Amino acid sequence: MSLLTPPRTQPSSTLTGSRIEWIRLSSVALPLAVPVSDAKVFTGRQKPMTEVIFLFTELRTADGTEGIGFSYSKRAGGPGQFAHAREIAGELLGEDANDIQRLWTKLAWAGASVGRSGLATQAIASMDIALWDVKAKRANLPLAKLLGAHRDSVRCYNTSGGFLHTPLEQVLDNADATVANGIGGIKIKVGHPDAAVDLARVAAVHERLGGSVPLMVDANQQWDRTTATHMGRILEQYNLAWIEEPLDAYDAVGHADLAAALDTPIATGEMLASVAEHWELIRHKSADIIQPDAPRIGGITQFLKLAALADHAGLDLAPHFAMEIHLHLAAAYPREPWVEHFDWLEPLFNERLETRDGRMLVPDRPGLGITLTEQARAWTVATAEFGGPGRS
Repeated sequence: MSLLTPPRTQPSSTLTGSRIEWIRLSSVALPLAVPVSDAKVFTGRQKPMTEVIFLFTELRTADGTEGIGFSYSKRAGGPGQFAHAREIAGELLGEDANDIQRLWTKLAWAGASVGRSGLATQAIASMDIALWDVKAKRANLPLAKLLGAHRDSVRCYNTSGGFLHTPLEQVLDNADATVANGIGGIKIKVGHPDAAVDLARVAAVHERLGGSVPLMVDANQQWDRTTATHMGRILEQYNLAWIEEPLDAYDAVGHADLAAALDTPIATGEMLASVAEHWELIRHKSADIIQPDAPRIGGITQFLKLAALADHAGLDLAPHFAMEIHLHLAAAYPREPWVEHFDWLEPLFNERLETRDGRMLVPDRPGLGITLTEQARAWTVATAEFGGPGRS
Protein backbone atom coordinates (compact mmCIF):
# COMPACT_ATOMS: atom_id res chain seq x y z
CA MET A 1 0.00 0.00 0.00
CA SER A 2 1.41 3.38 -0.97
CA LEU A 3 1.42 6.24 1.47
CA LEU A 4 0.50 8.49 -1.44
CA THR A 5 -3.01 7.04 -1.55
CA PRO A 6 -4.67 6.57 1.84
CA PRO A 7 -7.04 3.60 2.09
CA ARG A 8 -10.71 4.46 1.54
CA THR A 9 -11.92 1.61 3.71
CA GLN A 10 -10.46 -0.01 6.77
CA PRO A 11 -10.82 -3.82 6.93
CA SER A 12 -12.43 -5.03 10.11
CA SER A 13 -10.97 -7.96 11.99
CA THR A 14 -12.80 -11.25 11.90
CA LEU A 15 -10.18 -12.67 14.25
CA THR A 16 -11.50 -11.13 17.44
CA GLY A 17 -8.72 -12.63 19.53
CA SER A 18 -6.17 -10.50 17.71
CA ARG A 19 -8.03 -7.24 18.31
CA ILE A 20 -5.86 -4.67 20.10
CA GLU A 21 -7.48 -3.76 23.42
CA TRP A 22 -4.80 -1.99 25.45
CA ILE A 23 -1.67 0.07 24.82
CA ARG A 24 0.82 1.65 27.17
CA LEU A 25 3.58 4.03 26.17
CA SER A 26 6.52 4.64 28.51
CA SER A 27 9.42 7.06 28.30
CA VAL A 28 12.39 5.55 30.13
CA ALA A 29 15.65 7.39 30.88
CA LEU A 30 18.56 4.94 31.05
CA PRO A 31 21.59 6.50 32.79
CA LEU A 32 25.02 5.50 31.48
CA ALA A 33 27.65 4.45 34.00
CA VAL A 34 30.16 6.99 32.62
CA PRO A 35 29.75 9.84 30.11
CA VAL A 36 30.43 8.53 26.60
CA SER A 37 32.44 10.44 23.99
CA ASP A 38 33.08 9.63 20.35
CA ALA A 39 34.61 11.83 17.66
CA LYS A 40 31.58 14.16 17.61
CA VAL A 41 32.50 15.24 21.13
CA PHE A 42 36.21 15.67 20.40
CA THR A 43 35.40 17.85 17.37
CA GLY A 44 33.09 20.00 19.51
CA ARG A 45 29.83 19.10 17.77
CA GLN A 46 28.19 17.32 20.70
CA LYS A 47 28.48 16.97 24.44
CA PRO A 48 29.30 13.65 26.11
CA MET A 49 26.31 11.31 26.28
CA THR A 50 25.05 10.63 29.79
CA GLU A 51 21.75 8.82 29.14
CA VAL A 52 19.62 7.16 26.48
CA ILE A 53 15.88 7.88 26.37
CA PHE A 54 13.70 4.93 25.34
CA LEU A 55 10.14 4.90 24.05
CA PHE A 56 8.54 1.58 24.99
CA THR A 57 5.22 0.37 23.62
CA GLU A 58 3.41 -2.43 25.40
CA LEU A 59 0.14 -3.67 23.92
CA ARG A 60 -2.31 -6.50 24.50
CA THR A 61 -4.78 -8.24 22.24
CA ALA A 62 -8.19 -9.65 23.17
CA ASP A 63 -6.80 -13.16 23.62
CA GLY A 64 -4.35 -11.85 26.23
CA THR A 65 -1.20 -11.86 24.10
CA GLU A 66 1.14 -9.03 25.09
CA GLY A 67 3.85 -7.49 22.95
CA ILE A 68 6.67 -5.05 23.55
CA GLY A 69 8.64 -2.79 21.25
CA PHE A 70 10.96 0.14 21.66
CA SER A 71 12.62 3.07 20.02
CA TYR A 72 15.26 5.34 21.51
CA SER A 73 16.99 8.69 21.30
CA LYS A 74 20.49 9.78 22.24
CA ARG A 75 21.13 13.30 23.59
CA ALA A 76 17.88 14.83 22.26
CA GLY A 77 14.50 13.84 20.88
CA GLY A 78 13.18 11.46 23.52
CA PRO A 79 10.34 13.70 24.75
CA GLY A 80 9.41 14.43 21.14
CA GLN A 81 9.16 10.74 20.26
CA PHE A 82 6.92 10.15 23.27
CA ALA A 83 4.72 13.14 22.45
CA HIS A 84 4.17 12.03 18.85
CA ALA A 85 3.51 8.43 19.85
CA ARG A 86 0.94 9.63 22.39
CA GLU A 87 -0.85 11.56 19.64
CA ILE A 88 -1.21 8.59 17.28
CA ALA A 89 -1.19 5.41 19.40
CA GLY A 90 -4.96 5.44 19.89
CA GLU A 91 -5.34 4.69 16.19
CA LEU A 92 -4.40 1.08 16.97
CA LEU A 93 -7.25 0.36 19.40
CA GLY A 94 -9.75 -2.12 18.01
CA GLU A 95 -7.50 -3.01 15.08
CA ASP A 96 -6.37 -6.51 14.10
CA ALA A 97 -2.77 -6.85 15.32
CA ASN A 98 -2.01 -9.15 12.38
CA ASP A 99 -2.39 -6.33 9.82
CA ILE A 100 0.99 -4.81 10.56
CA GLN A 101 1.81 -3.21 7.22
CA ARG A 102 -1.63 -1.62 7.00
CA LEU A 103 -1.31 -0.34 10.57
CA TRP A 104 2.10 1.17 9.81
CA THR A 105 0.48 3.10 6.96
CA LYS A 106 -2.41 4.15 9.18
CA LEU A 107 -0.02 5.50 11.82
CA ALA A 108 2.03 7.32 9.18
CA TRP A 109 -1.10 9.02 7.84
CA ALA A 110 -2.20 9.93 11.38
CA GLY A 111 0.99 11.97 11.67
CA ALA A 112 1.45 12.85 8.01
CA SER A 113 2.15 16.52 8.69
CA VAL A 114 5.47 15.66 10.37
CA GLY A 115 6.61 13.49 7.47
CA ARG A 116 7.91 9.97 7.01
CA SER A 117 11.37 10.23 8.51
CA GLY A 118 13.12 11.18 11.73
CA LEU A 119 11.11 11.55 14.89
CA ALA A 120 7.87 10.53 13.19
CA THR A 121 9.10 7.12 12.02
CA GLN A 122 10.96 6.54 15.28
CA ALA A 123 7.71 6.96 17.21
CA ILE A 124 5.93 4.53 14.89
CA ALA A 125 8.82 2.06 15.19
CA SER A 126 8.12 1.35 18.84
CA MET A 127 4.53 0.36 18.04
CA ASP A 128 5.46 -1.56 14.90
CA ILE A 129 8.03 -3.65 16.76
CA ALA A 130 5.48 -4.43 19.49
CA LEU A 131 3.06 -5.66 16.81
CA TRP A 132 5.69 -8.01 15.39
CA ASP A 133 6.43 -9.24 18.91
CA VAL A 134 2.74 -10.05 19.33
CA LYS A 135 2.58 -11.83 15.98
CA ALA A 136 5.54 -14.05 16.81
CA LYS A 137 4.19 -14.80 20.29
CA ARG A 138 0.78 -15.77 18.90
CA ALA A 139 2.64 -18.18 16.60
CA ASN A 140 4.74 -19.37 19.58
CA LEU A 141 7.92 -18.67 17.61
CA PRO A 142 11.02 -16.53 18.13
CA LEU A 143 10.75 -13.53 15.84
CA ALA A 144 13.65 -14.79 13.70
CA LYS A 145 11.78 -18.03 13.04
CA LEU A 146 8.57 -16.18 12.19
CA LEU A 147 10.47 -14.11 9.63
CA GLY A 148 12.24 -17.17 8.23
CA ALA A 149 15.70 -17.56 9.78
CA HIS A 150 18.76 -18.44 7.74
CA ARG A 151 20.77 -19.22 10.87
CA ASP A 152 20.43 -19.75 14.62
CA SER A 153 23.36 -17.49 15.54
CA VAL A 154 24.94 -14.34 14.10
CA ARG A 155 28.50 -13.03 14.08
CA CYS A 156 28.79 -10.28 16.69
CA TYR A 157 31.25 -7.51 17.47
CA ASN A 158 31.61 -5.16 20.41
CA THR A 159 31.60 -1.36 20.28
CA SER A 160 31.07 -0.20 23.86
CA GLY A 161 34.65 -0.96 24.94
CA GLY A 162 36.37 1.22 22.34
CA PHE A 163 35.04 4.77 22.70
CA LEU A 164 37.46 7.68 22.40
CA HIS A 165 36.99 8.76 26.01
CA THR A 166 38.40 5.40 27.14
CA PRO A 167 42.18 5.35 27.82
CA LEU A 168 44.08 3.13 25.42
CA GLU A 169 45.19 0.63 28.08
CA GLN A 170 41.57 0.19 29.10
CA VAL A 171 40.55 -0.27 25.45
CA LEU A 172 43.12 -3.06 25.18
CA ASP A 173 41.89 -4.71 28.36
CA ASN A 174 38.30 -4.37 27.12
CA ALA A 175 39.26 -6.06 23.86
CA ASP A 176 40.76 -9.00 25.73
CA ALA A 177 37.65 -9.35 27.89
CA THR A 178 35.37 -9.08 24.87
CA VAL A 179 37.06 -11.93 23.06
CA ALA A 180 37.09 -14.02 26.25
CA ASN A 181 33.32 -13.52 26.51
CA GLY A 182 32.74 -15.13 23.13
CA ILE A 183 32.27 -11.99 21.05
CA GLY A 184 33.75 -12.24 17.57
CA GLY A 185 34.97 -8.76 16.63
CA ILE A 186 36.19 -5.46 18.08
CA LYS A 187 35.22 -1.99 16.88
CA ILE A 188 37.01 1.11 18.13
CA LYS A 189 36.22 4.75 17.59
CA VAL A 190 38.39 7.04 15.45
CA GLY A 191 37.88 10.53 14.07
CA HIS A 192 39.97 12.31 16.70
CA PRO A 193 41.11 15.80 15.57
CA ASP A 194 44.69 14.53 15.87
CA ALA A 195 45.08 11.73 13.33
CA ALA A 196 48.15 10.46 15.18
CA VAL A 197 45.92 9.54 18.12
CA ASP A 198 43.69 7.45 15.87
CA LEU A 199 46.59 5.67 14.21
CA ALA A 200 48.29 4.87 17.51
CA ARG A 201 45.10 3.39 18.95
CA VAL A 202 44.36 1.29 15.87
CA ALA A 203 47.94 0.00 15.74
CA ALA A 204 47.90 -0.93 19.43
CA VAL A 205 44.56 -2.79 19.25
CA HIS A 206 45.59 -4.57 16.06
CA GLU A 207 48.81 -5.71 17.70
CA ARG A 208 46.97 -6.88 20.83
CA LEU A 209 44.51 -8.90 18.73
CA GLY A 210 47.35 -10.34 16.66
CA GLY A 211 45.35 -10.14 13.46
CA SER A 212 43.23 -13.10 14.53
CA VAL A 213 40.10 -11.13 15.50
CA PRO A 214 38.16 -8.92 13.05
CA LEU A 215 38.79 -5.24 13.77
CA MET A 216 36.55 -2.36 12.68
CA VAL A 217 36.87 1.42 13.08
CA ASP A 218 34.13 4.06 13.29
CA ALA A 219 34.76 7.75 12.52
CA ASN A 220 31.20 8.89 13.36
CA GLN A 221 31.02 11.17 10.28
CA GLN A 222 33.92 13.36 11.37
CA TRP A 223 36.22 13.19 8.33
CA ASP A 224 35.96 15.24 5.16
CA ARG A 225 36.49 13.54 1.81
CA THR A 226 40.21 14.27 1.61
CA THR A 227 40.92 13.13 5.17
CA ALA A 228 38.81 10.00 4.75
CA THR A 229 40.72 8.98 1.62
CA HIS A 230 44.09 9.68 3.26
CA MET A 231 43.24 7.85 6.49
CA GLY A 232 41.61 5.01 4.61
CA ARG A 233 44.76 4.36 2.62
CA ILE A 234 46.94 4.36 5.75
CA LEU A 235 44.54 2.01 7.53
CA GLU A 236 44.54 -0.53 4.71
CA GLN A 237 47.65 -2.13 6.23
CA TYR A 238 45.52 -3.41 9.11
CA ASN A 239 43.09 -5.39 6.94
CA LEU A 240 40.09 -3.92 8.74
CA ALA A 241 36.69 -5.56 8.48
CA TRP A 242 35.31 -2.12 7.65
CA ILE A 243 35.60 1.66 8.06
CA GLU A 244 32.33 3.01 9.42
CA GLU A 245 30.77 6.41 8.79
CA PRO A 246 33.91 8.06 7.43
CA LEU A 247 31.84 10.94 5.98
CA ASP A 248 28.63 12.83 6.64
CA ALA A 249 25.78 10.32 6.74
CA TYR A 250 23.98 11.99 3.82
CA ASP A 251 27.02 12.23 1.53
CA ALA A 252 26.08 9.34 -0.73
CA VAL A 253 28.37 10.44 -3.56
CA GLY A 254 31.36 10.92 -1.27
CA HIS A 255 30.89 7.49 0.27
CA ALA A 256 30.58 5.97 -3.21
CA ASP A 257 33.85 7.56 -4.33
CA LEU A 258 35.57 6.36 -1.16
CA ALA A 259 34.21 2.82 -1.52
CA ALA A 260 35.57 2.71 -5.07
CA ALA A 261 38.98 4.06 -4.03
CA LEU A 262 39.68 1.76 -1.06
CA ASP A 263 40.06 -1.98 -0.64
CA THR A 264 38.70 -1.77 2.91
CA PRO A 265 34.89 -2.13 2.94
CA ILE A 266 32.85 0.99 3.75
CA ALA A 267 29.95 0.70 6.20
CA THR A 268 27.31 3.34 6.85
CA GLY A 269 23.59 3.99 7.32
CA GLU A 270 22.93 4.05 11.06
CA MET A 271 21.97 7.74 11.19
CA LEU A 272 19.43 7.57 8.38
CA ALA A 273 15.78 7.52 9.37
CA SER A 274 13.86 6.06 6.42
CA VAL A 275 14.06 3.45 3.69
CA ALA A 276 14.13 6.27 1.12
CA GLU A 277 17.30 7.73 2.65
CA HIS A 278 19.00 4.33 2.59
CA TRP A 279 17.97 3.88 -1.03
CA GLU A 280 20.25 6.82 -1.88
CA LEU A 281 23.17 4.85 -0.45
CA ILE A 282 22.18 1.72 -2.35
CA ARG A 283 21.65 3.33 -5.73
CA HIS A 284 24.91 5.30 -5.53
CA LYS A 285 26.87 2.18 -4.43
CA SER A 286 27.93 4.15 -1.35
CA ALA A 287 28.54 1.22 0.98
CA ASP A 288 29.73 -2.36 0.97
CA ILE A 289 27.99 -2.95 4.30
CA ILE A 290 24.70 -1.25 5.13
CA GLN A 291 23.88 -0.50 8.77
CA PRO A 292 20.18 0.27 9.22
CA ASP A 293 18.65 0.78 12.64
CA ALA A 294 15.10 -0.61 12.86
CA PRO A 295 13.97 1.79 15.62
CA ARG A 296 15.24 4.73 13.54
CA ILE A 297 13.74 3.81 10.18
CA GLY A 298 10.24 2.96 11.37
CA GLY A 299 10.45 -0.52 12.82
CA ILE A 300 10.58 -4.05 11.52
CA THR A 301 8.11 -3.46 8.68
CA GLN A 302 10.39 -0.87 7.12
CA PHE A 303 13.55 -2.83 7.95
CA LEU A 304 12.30 -5.81 5.97
CA LYS A 305 11.69 -3.60 2.92
CA LEU A 306 15.20 -2.22 3.20
CA ALA A 307 16.73 -5.65 3.73
CA ALA A 308 15.19 -6.89 0.49
CA LEU A 309 16.66 -3.92 -1.39
CA ALA A 310 20.07 -4.41 0.23
CA ASP A 311 20.16 -8.13 -0.55
CA HIS A 312 19.16 -7.47 -4.16
CA ALA A 313 22.08 -5.02 -4.40
CA GLY A 314 24.49 -7.61 -2.99
CA LEU A 315 25.23 -5.69 0.22
CA ASP A 316 26.34 -7.13 3.52
CA LEU A 317 24.36 -6.18 6.63
CA ALA A 318 25.43 -4.99 10.09
CA PRO A 319 22.47 -3.39 11.89
CA HIS A 320 23.23 -0.60 14.36
CA PHE A 321 22.71 -0.89 18.16
CA ALA A 322 19.59 -2.53 19.73
CA MET A 323 20.88 -6.09 19.51
CA GLU A 324 17.71 -7.32 21.25
CA ILE A 325 15.83 -6.50 18.04
CA HIS A 326 18.52 -6.74 15.40
CA LEU A 327 19.67 -10.24 16.31
CA HIS A 328 16.37 -11.59 14.98
CA LEU A 329 16.46 -9.44 11.85
CA ALA A 330 20.08 -10.31 11.08
CA ALA A 331 19.33 -14.01 11.51
CA ALA A 332 16.72 -13.68 8.76
CA TYR A 333 19.04 -11.93 6.27
CA PRO A 334 20.20 -14.17 3.40
CA ARG A 335 23.86 -13.06 3.50
CA GLU A 336 26.05 -13.70 6.55
CA PRO A 337 25.60 -10.54 8.68
CA TRP A 338 27.02 -8.98 11.81
CA VAL A 339 25.16 -7.74 14.90
CA GLU A 340 26.50 -5.07 17.26
CA HIS A 341 26.98 -6.06 20.90
CA PHE A 342 26.21 -3.33 23.44
CA ASP A 343 25.74 -4.14 27.10
CA TRP A 344 24.19 -0.72 27.82
CA LEU A 345 20.60 -1.98 27.59
CA GLU A 346 21.02 -4.97 29.91
CA PRO A 347 19.54 -3.18 32.99
CA LEU A 348 16.27 -2.75 31.06
CA PHE A 349 15.57 -6.44 30.44
CA ASN A 350 15.24 -9.54 32.59
CA GLU A 351 16.80 -11.74 29.90
CA ARG A 352 20.36 -11.90 28.53
CA LEU A 353 21.58 -12.72 25.04
CA GLU A 354 24.23 -15.44 24.89
CA THR A 355 27.50 -15.13 22.98
CA ARG A 356 29.68 -18.10 22.11
CA ASP A 357 32.56 -18.69 19.69
CA GLY A 358 32.26 -15.24 18.20
CA ARG A 359 28.52 -15.42 17.62
CA MET A 360 25.31 -14.28 19.31
CA LEU A 361 22.71 -17.01 19.73
CA VAL A 362 19.08 -16.43 18.73
CA PRO A 363 17.00 -17.11 21.85
CA ASP A 364 14.28 -19.77 21.69
CA ARG A 365 11.79 -17.61 23.58
CA PRO A 366 8.69 -16.52 21.59
CA GLY A 367 8.75 -13.06 20.02
CA LEU A 368 11.70 -10.84 20.82
CA GLY A 369 12.11 -12.78 24.05
CA ILE A 370 12.44 -9.73 26.32
CA THR A 371 10.56 -8.42 29.34
CA LEU A 372 11.09 -5.17 31.23
CA THR A 373 12.82 -5.15 34.62
CA GLU A 374 11.56 -3.37 37.70
CA GLN A 375 14.55 -1.06 37.28
CA ALA A 376 13.22 -0.02 33.87
CA ARG A 377 9.90 0.78 35.53
CA ALA A 378 11.74 2.86 38.12
CA TRP A 379 13.49 4.86 35.39
CA THR A 380 10.18 5.67 33.69
CA VAL A 381 9.59 9.43 33.43
CA ALA A 382 6.25 9.49 31.58
CA THR A 383 3.45 7.09 30.63
CA ALA A 384 0.23 7.12 28.61
CA GLU A 385 -2.40 4.37 28.40
CA PHE A 386 -5.10 3.68 25.83
CA GLY A 387 -8.01 1.25 26.17
CA GLY A 388 -8.18 -1.04 29.13
CA PRO A 389 -8.19 -2.51 31.55
CA GLY A 390 -4.48 -2.02 32.09
CA ARG A 391 -2.07 -4.51 33.55
CA SER A 392 -2.33 -5.21 37.26
